[in-house]
Parts: sequence; structure tokens; C-alpha cells
Amino acid sequence: MGLTFFKNTVLLVVLTIISCGSSVEKKGEREDIKENQEARTKNQDEQIIVGAEQFQIYSEILKGKNVGVVANQTSFLEKENQHLVDFLISKKVSIKKVFAPEHGFRGTADAGEHVKDGVDSKTGVPLISLYGSNKKPSQEQLKGIDVIVFDIQDVGARFYTYISTLHYVMEACAEAGIPVIVLDRPNPNGHYIDGPILETEHQSFVGMHPIPVVHGMTIGEYAQMINGEGWLKDKIKCKLTVVEMQNYTHETPYALPIKPSPNLPNDQAINLYPSLCFFEGTFINAGRGTDMQFQVFGAPSLPTSKYTFKYTPQANEGAKDPKFKGELCHGKDLRKEPRLSKIKLEWLIEAYNANGKKKDFFNSFFVKLAGTEKLQKQIEQGLSAEEIRDSWKDGLANFQKIREKYLLYP
Repeated sequence: MGLTFFKNTVLLVVLTIISCGSSVEKKGEREDIKENQEARTKNQDEQIIVGAEQFQIYSEILKGKNVGVVANQTSFLEKENQHLVDFLISKKVSIKKVFAPEHGFRGTADAGEHVKDGVDSKTGVPLISLYGSNKKPSQEQLKGIDVIVFDIQDVGARFYTYISTLHYVMEACAEAGIPVIVLDRPNPNGHYIDGPILETEHQSFVGMHPIPVVHGMTIGEYAQMINGEGWLKDKIKCKLTVVEMQNYTHETPYALPIKPSPNLPNDQAINLYPSLCFFEGTFINAGRGTDMQFQVFGAPSLPTSKYTFKYTPQANEGAKDPKFKGELCHGKDLRKEPRLSKIKLEWLIEAYNANGKKKDFFNSFFVKLAGTEKLQKQIEQGLSAEEIRDSWKDGLANFQKIREKYLLYP
């Protein structure tokens, strides 16, 4: 009997230990699950929600209205997995016309290529090009439209023409008394401000207003600045509504889900674009005609001793006739360059000095891109990147004060 009691006691102790261990294990599992759920919820709470995704905010303004949409391939709702135009039509919004910027509605045209009017094959909605000879919607084209929705992904550089299209749309709508709704999207280069301020005598479609090359604003904030600073013709005001994003700050890194134009294929190209686009105003190739657009630069005449990377541009989407098509270029591969927080002038200066044809290095487009004649002169005079950057300080400080008035996000 004593032996039986002992066996039962031991068995009870073992079962208790197993039970406790199992209980502790389950408690641990439950805590892990709870932590994972909280982390997922937190991540969802912190995800950027773009303006287009917040239909509940702007739906009332569109109800019963004839709507025009300014859009391209980036006007996409990830949650709905739908283009904005398709989404609005599914919500019974009356879309009368779509206005498309440079590169067209589907975003496949070359930079500078004339884009024709037409009809969207998917929806049957008339398409009107806002690039080429018709950069500003005419009053005839706006006839019958009650409200315009603008939803295009910008990349935060003054010479990227979508913000020039924004200006002309706001101006035409102000003249016609038509309200504009800007559905805001992140600026992937919104974490810094840099470059020379545009001088008004060098105003063009690649630079319309006295802002630096990298302005550090979302397209919604920039729309407010255009209105607030009286930059529309005759200082007319546009009736503007900006549908703000949620969970966005200017420091928030943002990977674009859809490439904004054919020659900006990825995040690296977008980050390098404000620095490498200056090469478009020189005879140097900036990667057009390759799948490394705005991530490499080169030319046949750059010395192989210093420029060891080689590539040969060929015709491709977005570059039917690239610089040095079919010719071997020597240059630099910048695909692994760390994320920039300032314009990297060193590459431009080095290429100018290394090239044997200094006299032919710049073309007339360079001054338009820079927005000033000073930058070309400074490089030709042999100033360093730091000396040139110092000359921008006063202009940038003044711009930052103006910019502060229009910011919607920290």
C-alpha cells in the first residue's frame, strides 16, 4: 500500500509538472500571438493612406457632378487594386474627360514626345493630352465639367513636369470657376531641400516658379503654394481642396508602387534623379536607352582610366533615340549609391573636367534645368561643389520660410 501511495504521488507530481509546463508554454504562445497582432495593427496604423484611398472624404463633392480627372498610370488605389478612373466609375461617379500629362495616360511615351488626344480603350472616356502644344486645358475642353480631380504621383524635383501641369490645370479651372480637388501622394524626395532657386527670366515648362530644384513638398502642399503665392495668371485664385494623406511625414521613406514615368524605373533612380537630371543639359548620357535610367551616366569620350563602367544605350521604352545609341559609353554605375539627402554636384563637375570637350559639354537645355545661368558659369570657373552649394544658402533659407506656410505634414 505504501508503495502504491508513493507511485501515485510521483505520478501526480509528474502530471502537475507537465501541466504547468504546458500552461506556461501556452501562455507564452498566447503572449507571442498577442504581440504579433499588436505589431500588425501598429504597422497597419502607420501605413501611409494616400488621398485617393479616402473616397469617403471627397465622394460628397463629386456626387451628382460631371467630373474631369487629371491622371496617369500612377493614379492607382493599392487597396482596391484599381486605377482611380476605373474605381470612380465603379462608384457611379460621372467621369466626362481624362486629362493626361507628359508620357500620356498609360505612362509609356518618351520624355518630350507629343501625346495625342484619344479615347481610353478600357472605359471609353475621352482623353485629352496636356503635353505638346496644349499644356493648359482650354475653356472649350473644360465645358460641361463641374469639378476636376488631380491625382498624379510627383517625385519632388522642380523640373519634373507634372507640377507644371498642376499649375496650368489650376489656372484654367480658376478662370472657368471650376473647383480642383488634389488627392495628395507622398514625395519620395521630401526629406530634403536643395539646389538653386529658379530665376523668373528662365521660366519654362521644366521650371515655372522660384523654388529650388528639390522643394521638399507634396503635390498638395505645392498646389497650396501656387495658390497662396499668387503664381497663377493675374494672381487669380483656384478653389482648391487637398485631400490629405494619413500617417505621412516628410521623413517617411516611400517606395513607389508604380513607376512614375518610363525612365524612373525604381526608388534608386528617383532618389538620384535630382542630381543626374542635370546631365540632360549636357552631352553625357544619364542611362536612357538602358534599364539603369538615372542610375548610371557615361559617354564614349570619358577616360577609361577613371570611368571603368561600360554600357551601350539602345532604343527602349521611353527612349526611342537615346544619346550615343549603339555606342560604347564609359561612365559610373551608381546603383548601389547610398540614399542621397542633397544634390550630388561632384559627378557633374568631375565629368565636365574629365571630358576632353569642355567647350561642347553644356547645351542650351542646361540653363532651363538649373533655372539660372550661374550654375554653368560656376562649374566653368572651377568652383567646387561646396562653394557652389554655399551660394544657394540665402535662397534656400528664404524659400524655407515661404514653404513653412503651406506644409500639411511634419
